[in-house]
Amino acid sequence: MEQINDLLKNRVKELEAETIKTRAYLYAHPELSSQEFETAKYLKEKVTEMGLIIEEVPNRTGFTALLDTHKPGKTLGIRTDIDALPIQENTHNLNGERKYKSNNPGVMHACGHDGHMAIVLSVINILTNLKDQLTGKIYFIFEDAEENGEGIEPMVDHLKNKGIEAIYGNHLAAFLESGKISVDAGPVMAGAIHVEFTVHGKSGHGSRPDLSINPVFAAAQILSALTSAWSNRLDVTKTVTLGLTQIHGGTANNVIPDKVTIGGSLRFFDVEEGKKALEVMKNVTTLTAQAHECTVEFDPKFDIVALPVINDKSLSIQAQNGINEIMPNALINDVTWFASESFNQYSKIAPSTFAFIGMKNETYGSGAEHHNNKFDVDDKALINGVLATAKFAVDYLMK
Repeated sequence: MEQINDLLKNRVKELEAETIKTRAYLYAHPELSSQEFETAKYLKEKVTEMGLIIEEVPNRTGFTALLDTHKPGKTLGIRTDIDALPIQENTHNLNGERKYKSNNPGVMHACGHDGHMAIVLSVINILTNLKDQLTGKIYFIFEDAEENGEGIEPMVDHLKNKGIEAIYGNHLAAFLESGKISVDAGPVMAGAIHVEFTVHGKSGHGSRPDLSINPVFAAAQILSALTSAWSNRLDVTKTVTLGLTQIHGGTANNVIPDKVTIGGSLRFFDVEEGKKALEVMKNVTTLTAQAHECTVEFDPKFDIVALPVINDKSLSIQAQNGINEIMPNALINDVTWFASESFNQYSKIAPSTFAFIGMKNETYGSGAEHHNNKFDVDDKALINGVLATAKFAVDYLMK
């Protein structure tokens, strides 16, 4: 095993410049969810050059690429996402002018998906050259539209009969120092509830509020009542975040509006407590509105939209052991992230595990939160991602 570890480290080092160059290209050419046409074309050209078989996902820009050793063995899935965000990048990161720039105004890789793609392409390069020493198959999963969730169900449907026995994925993590990696067993990313509802009242002139039913006051009382409910109705040992981010109502100072809309999200790690929080919010909102003679209309999407990412214990232990072997002192434990990810859906297909690759580097200027216009990725994090992923695949397919 020491020999294969040295081989992996040497090969990752040889590919360092190419990995960084690939990420730079993808960062410069971001595309929005479900519109990743040029991104998919670029990726397909790269994997085809390396001899993999492309399999299209019907009516999607996402696809899979198969590496078949033609020897009996396990079947592994390795996933990357490919879409960017509708964000106008800041020309600077946290410590100066950014090294790479987007060529598409208003679109930015502000979450690390460009890095995820670059990591996977280099892993394909490494594993293709190790093909004779491996057994089984690897499906490389290029998931489109991760940011809005439109790509995951078609991808899961595409993969469900492929005989995949384990799925591995990475996420670059702005909150972890570059050089650190976490891949804990159990819940590591939160589930999400999409919150959107409208409080309906009766419009009127601001001078005679008694002749109207003011939804502004009802909405304000709903927010206050929810704060109290979160403190008193939910299990304090099972955190559910109350992330209300929008309130819209009214167009003029002397006009009482007929409606006010409130939006945001809830995040949770315990599914049952998440379901309870959803019902508490609906009940409190409805009853508080009634006290003000208002009604509430819940958006059809007001529901659980993502379940927590829960890492399989056996795969996580394998990943941890591999990281300790090949990257001593890199592993960090007990890390959870309150963001949500479509990766949870892959557990419908097979046991899965999801690693966080640290990329915070104050000297370089990376560490701005995900979905932030100063978000940037430390080049060194990419190399760590390649090494961790390749090591996991080799350990899984050589056993």
